[in-house]
Amino acid sequence: MTTYPFRARRWTRKEYRKLDELGVLPEDEPIELIDGHLIVAEPKGAPHATFVRLTAGVLGRAFGDGWLVIQQDPIALDDVSEPEPDVAVVPGGVFDYADDHPARPVLVVEVAETSLRFDRCYKGSAYARAGLPDYWIVNAEDWQVEVYRRPGVDATAELGWRYVDRTVVAPGGTIVPLARPDIAVAVADILPEMLRRSR
Repeated sequence: MTTYPFRARRWTRKEYRKLDELGVLPEDEPIELIDGHLIVAEPKGAPHATFVRLTAGVLGRAFGDGWLVIQQDPIALDDVSEPEPDVAVVPGGVFDYADDHPARPVLVVEVAETSLRFDRCYKGSAYARAGLPDYWIVNAEDWQVEVYRRPGVDATAELGWRYVDRTVVAPGGTIVPLARPDIAVAVADILPEMLRRSR
């Protein structure tokens, strides 16, 4: 009996958009395209949504005019990846992205409750491969923010790239975004103690 190797079909961003236009993708199921694969995102409960809103609000106030903070919207990483980070900061305003999704966020943020390993390894590798300079994970499990910087090639990483530098910042500490070295973001504003006590 002849056996055939297992093959997965990879999709391009163009094909992914066509699937959506044709109504093939279920509207009630959050799907992202990462490295040509259709990935179903984790369910977003009230705590997750709260952390996303807090993070977006803090970054919006910190970055100020001339920057757009988007929430759970697609970014155009490359021809085979269109993830929807929980929060991303891009230069410009709303009308600058009327023709296509932002491609070069200066900062991407994922909120991780149950998706920590996926956000560290798989999404982190995708963002590093795309050369995004600043990637943060709001780690709601360990109550800290993980900051990833300096993308580099690593054959052992999920998609062949990873961030060389990793810093963990707890409430009480601050993070200086690479794109705005003149500001500091307080981790306690993203992970407030009152939310920790209510969990």
